[in-house]
Amino acid sequence: MLNDDDNELLTRVSAGTPMGELLRRFWMPAVLSREIEKDGPPVRFRILGENLLAFRDSNGAVGAVDAYCSHRGAPLFFGRNEDCGIRCPYHGWKFDTQGHCVDLPNVPANRNTPAARERVGIKAYPAVDAGGLIWVYMGPVDKKPPLPDLEWMHVPDSHRHVSRWLQRSNFMQGVEGEIDSSHISFLHKEFDPDSNNQMHRAKDLSSDGAPELTLRETDYGFRYGARRQLADQHLWRMTHWLLPMFSLIPKAPGDVFTHGGGRAWVPIDDENTCTFSYNFRIDQPLTAEETEIFDNGSFFPPRLQQGSATLADNTIIDTFLPVANRGNDYLMDREVQRTRNFTGIWGANEQDRSLQEGMRRKPGRSGTVDRSREHLVGSDLAIVTARRKLIKLARDLQVGIEPAIVSQPQKYAVRALSQICRTTDFDEFEKSVAHLAKSAAQ
Repeated sequence: MLNDDDNELLTRVSAGTPMGELLRRFWMPAVLSREIEKDGPPVRFRILGENLLAFRDSNGAVGAVDAYCSHRGAPLFFGRNEDCGIRCPYHGWKFDTQGHCVDLPNVPANRNTPAARERVGIKAYPAVDAGGLIWVYMGPVDKKPPLPDLEWMHVPDSHRHVSRWLQRSNFMQGVEGEIDSSHISFLHKEFDPDSNNQMHRAKDLSSDGAPELTLRETDYGFRYGARRQLADQHLWRMTHWLLPMFSLIPKAPGDVFTHGGGRAWVPIDDENTCTFSYNFRIDQPLTAEETEIFDNGSFFPPRLQQGSATLADNTIIDTFLPVANRGNDYLMDREVQRTRNFTGIWGANEQDRSLQEGMRRKPGRSGTVDRSREHLVGSDLAIVTARRKLIKLARDLQVGIEPAIVSQPQKYAVRALSQICRTTDFDEFEKSVAHLAKSAAQ
């Protein structure tokens, strides 16, 4: 459990909060690369409580700028993306990807000077296109780090599937669910595993719902091994949690040679999260069958519709909306729950969100789960460790200690893996798979 003060520190992400300032020291995924085209429509998004606009200019440069014109606050979403800038349709003020004002057409020529334009520029953050995503850095310019060296960012586009969607919860609900190995045996259980429609959902996972966890803290976060008993053997799943909110999740036993994947849980604000999923192959392009599994919504991402969402303060963002959601009870079917799977809900992420989005809230504190009433057990070790590490890093930053990992991108070059073997000890298991656990980037 967490006391209220620690819970507030952990979950509040706007500028000036301890966690918000910590997260601003890292590069954060913002939108998908394919969402913005040269001189195409801009994309409205919110990240860490700030309303921004993403666009790609005539030369292909990407921008992440303030969502509103500096003249009278008109929304730049309705602007014209033309001639290397976004032009406000209200009075024609134009801004480039760096936020510089490059034209003031409603100002007399003798006053439309470089100095005048410089005074009315808009906020812009460094943005780069990498791994099929547009990444944004929102921290101090003099502390801008390199991008994390995640393996999936280095494979060709044909080898990778990336997606994003709106989750109606604080980011920590997603982070904690992601590193909870025990829930797989229940929430995602199929009564007939051979007919399971979810990718790599090994039937062995449901045979032992109380895995033994061994965790090793690292510079990048931690890795842990979850050991399940399978007759006279063990199923080991080694998962990585990478600061501040990335994961690498193992696929089926033996797939470390080919497959990888995980999620990033990027705070939109205290109450909403943009979840990014990355699935990839190391050896070859994704097959048509694999792409179909990702696109049909049974795994990650869920079934989606591209559109817009209205947030609590009536701000509109462009996003991908889950078809199964709180408004329709995640399309739960009680007959399916009785006869086919544990939940009556179809897809893996849809099953996750049905619980993460509806967890008990703290009265009077919107967006915050009431963690003071929890009763944690041994299988929650990874969750406890992630909370503790994030809280410590946020408090360290308050006294001037910067997170060291941001300047060590190569330490993100690791792999998750799953193996069936007779080894009982985690350290021995790690030694046996050490040659597999490092990514090609190393």
